[in-house]
Amino acid sequence: MFNLVEIKYNSNLQSGTLNSFGMREMQAKAYEKRGSQYLLLKAPPASGKSRALMFIALDKLYNQGLKKVIVAVPERSIGSSFKQTKLTENGFFADWNPSPEYNLCTPGGDKNKVTAFKRFLENDEKILICTHATLRFAFEEIETVKFNNILLAIDEFHHVSANSDNRLGEVLRTLINYNSTHIVAMTGSYFRGDSVPVLLPEDEAKFAKVTYNYYEQLNGYKYLKSLGIGYHFYQKRYTSAIMEVLDTDKKTILHIPNVNSGESTKDKNNEVDFILDEIGDVTYQNPETGIIYVKRHNDGKIIKVADLVEDRPKEREKVVNYLRSIKEPEDLDLIIALGMAKEGFDWPFCEHALTVGYRGSLTEIIQIIGRCTRDSFNKTHAQFTNLIAQPDAEDDSVKISVNNMLKAITASLLMEQVLAPNFKFKPKKSDDDISEPGELKIKGFKAPSTQRVKDIIESDLNDLKAAILQDDQMLKAMPGNIDPEVINKVLIPKIIQVKYPDLNDEEVEEVRQHVVLDSVVKNSEIKESGDKRFIIMADRFVNIDDLHIDLIDRINPFQHAFEILSKSVTAPVLKLIQESIEATRIQMSEEEVLILWPKINEFVKTQQRQPSLESSDPLERRMAEAIIYLKDQKRKMKNGE
Repeated sequence: MFNLVEIKYNSNLQSGTLNSFGMREMQAKAYEKRGSQYLLLKAPPASGKSRALMFIALDKLYNQGLKKVIVAVPERSIGSSFKQTKLTENGFFADWNPSPEYNLCTPGGDKNKVTAFKRFLENDEKILICTHATLRFAFEEIETVKFNNILLAIDEFHHVSANSDNRLGEVLRTLINYNSTHIVAMTGSYFRGDSVPVLLPEDEAKFAKVTYNYYEQLNGYKYLKSLGIGYHFYQKRYTSAIMEVLDTDKKTILHIPNVNSGESTKDKNNEVDFILDEIGDVTYQNPETGIIYVKRHNDGKIIKVADLVEDRPKEREKVVNYLRSIKEPEDLDLIIALGMAKEGFDWPFCEHALTVGYRGSLTEIIQIIGRCTRDSFNKTHAQFTNLIAQPDAEDDSVKISVNNMLKAITASLLMEQVLAPNFKFKPKKSDDDISEPGELKIKGFKAPSTQRVKDIIESDLNDLKAAILQDDQMLKAMPGNIDPEVINKVLIPKIIQVKYPDLNDEEVEEVRQHVVLDSVVKNSEIKESGDKRFIIMADRFVNIDDLHIDLIDRINPFQHAFEILSKSVTAPVLKLIQESIEATRIQMSEEEVLILWPKINEFVKTQQRQPSLESSDPLERRMAEAIIYLKDQKRKMKNGE
């Protein structure tokens, strides 16, 4: 197993320190925006979004004149995050006291829950907690006017979509257009695995945004000092490699692949049995809790396992109830799950999130990683490992395997961006204009000229990077076969234009410079030598005070990942990846040729020959293709085509 990302944290305790109202850092930031009618809170798992909502909701009830609060969560188990909470003990002016009668995240049919929802709207109760599904069903039977002067809080907001088929999104759009409803939307990840936005741009513009990033959260922990994100490759079936990465001395959540995926054996229960047998001998299953006791092969230690793959509702409910009651690390060693134990699931002692198979959704990856990044006294390091199939030339699905591998790597690139510390970038106006700690001054850098650009940079930068890293053209460019300037000056601006069609050319360039600069710097390493600071970008060692945007544009944002990938797979596999991408090449464009032409001239001058199509260097081959492109364009002009 190799780590593509390894981030170390300073443990400054800031994210966990309480203010005079009993609020942690993120909660206080959110509370400052409590007067907003529409509020979007983006913060990582374990940052305290549930309690942040309690503070805001109580202020709206007591001080802003709202009548009621409705909290909607994606599944019943998450409803427990909003249980009765004594907030006055730490200095707040009121407690969170929802009535058990109106916690609808309980067993039972939708018909009775919709009836209770309607009853709530007609009586004096203040707080209701329900699932997204109950909200949708109830909304179909209730007049919009009934949501007058009500706060609707939607947890795990990424379940909403601007797609017309998304019923929760339709509820939200209706209420946004109905001026008296207040909305708080909360999510640990605002990324989607498809091209459909969570909100339409005109609706999203109405929301005040509070963004609290992963680095702020993890850097303020007491115990957790580092996080690794890594990969392990297997051939044939994953079950043959599972024990190479499953360490039962680490508190682990193991997510097996979906039965419809290529990695699945198509028999999920048999996969669980196989994993248990590989660990040791099953000696006992507690009939009251459902927990499986396994005597480990090598030393006889008893490993306690929770099986959440089990389909029978009553049996799984036993296990879920046991998981809610865990108090000590020794209460459990391993959870085996399929669709559960992702968002909203809380097991602070978890050290390792082990996931089998490529996950197409960045949201899902971030949620899974969040299961092991909660601060706990039993761990100093948290680890996410993705066990994925290694491309095999003899396999008919080799192109799918290559694509999955590249998408998995780009997901890690995004996580590295999210997890790394932020810098403030400013234009360098003169040689005497020296960068202060926490900022970088760059020659030729364009500062944001409009509020729209400032808002994108402050709130949407990671969302934009997600769009860039998931783009098919960028995936083809990733393994070093496209010139870095083409990536930075041609491909990235086109993606920005699609995502933000309202931006003019100057605004696109300002956003482009910032996203490229931020990406390159976060993939780099800063070193200090005496009174000077240097930055190591790809193979360049540059004095920070000499940075220029033109230099940044010559750095491949993907180079770090590709170098690690090159060291971690065999030469034949690397060749297979290159060949698979060659078969679906990015077509040549005039913009790319304009960037490559001076480089071709420099190549001819230095090498005393023209670039060759047979070269082992993908960039040289690309230059050779550019020459062919130019000759073809010249021929077409001559023939009047």
